[in-house]
Amino acid sequence: MQTDSFGKTKEGKEVFLYTLENSRGVKATVTNYGANLVSLKVPDRNGVAEDVVLGFDTLQGYERNPSFFGALIGPSANRIGTASFILNQKTYRLKKNNGENNLHSDEEKASHKRVWDTVCEKESVCFTLHMKDGEMGFPGNKEFKVSYTLTEDNELKLHYEITSDQDTIINPTNHSYFNLKGHNKGTIMDHRITLLASHYTPADRASIPTGEIASVEGTPMDLRLETVVGDKIDSDFEQLQFAGGYDHNWVTDQYDGRLRLIAQVKAPEDLRVMEVYTDLPGVQFYAGNFIEKQPGKNGAVYDKRSGLCLETQFYPDSIHKPNFPSVVFGPKRKYESTTIYRFI
Repeated sequence: MQTDSFGKTKEGKEVFLYTLENSRGVKATVTNYGANLVSLKVPDRNGVAEDVVLGFDTLQGYERNPSFFGALIGPSANRIGTASFILNQKTYRLKKNNGENNLHSDEEKASHKRVWDTVCEKESVCFTLHMKDGEMGFPGNKEFKVSYTLTEDNELKLHYEITSDQDTIINPTNHSYFNLKGHNKGTIMDHRITLLASHYTPADRASIPTGEIASVEGTPMDLRLETVVGDKIDSDFEQLQFAGGYDHNWVTDQYDGRLRLIAQVKAPEDLRVMEVYTDLPGVQFYAGNFIEKQPGKNGAVYDKRSGLCLETQFYPDSIHKPNFPSVVFGPKRKYESTTIYRFI
């Protein structure tokens, strides 16, 4: 464990970087600003380490961060239609920041833009955060606990525990963008992806799920067999046209609340291979279709499809879809989940 200063926020709060390293050369750096993942250095099969997540060199980069690089988003990631919901006969209104809808709770006030409290352990960094009832429009006083653990099996393990004193929406995720060639090595169009998902949730032009749980069979959404990301991403399939490429929620197979393998991503020539495990029912595969050209770490310039996200989650807009797994948590239902990114 190594701790370094990361400067001060606009409000004058001091922020730190925490670096975990295992004996196999993997280094993960996180910050208590937003509990965001800043860097993930992974050796390739020849022992050459590269940073495989997009991000910034400075705290000021994360204070802007329009593409949510490395972001730990809460209380609710992804989209909520009409930026409002009814819960226990009461209407709650959220910020309209994605057309008429809500995206990632709030781009300025959500968990990825807060300074968290920190507890460091030998192999883990644990962040805690309190959100008051009514913040950003969500009910309930909420306590967040998120830990990052780096194991000797080259696993970066994210564990979430969230409680609320009222029923509310809780659906966090990590929004890291991966490029397994290296964060500054061009696009991910040549990466190969496997998603163990027989179904997905089609969405409208505003990326709000229609409520249908559709089979991937016979469509470009069928990624059950290893597929080059760029092969069909720009096809005339309506769902891909709506979203500018892959940016959808897949319904992962064999969901029973326990950890299981849901995805695998490979760099060209299997230089690096990443597996994703989760105990959640869905994953948003986003291919970085709308990354705007911007400066990144170490002089890198990021642009469209410089990285891809695998955001484990409950399905988007579940509060309006009775057939989707519930995202309502409160005094009688604690939120707890684990996601693992493993490099093999």
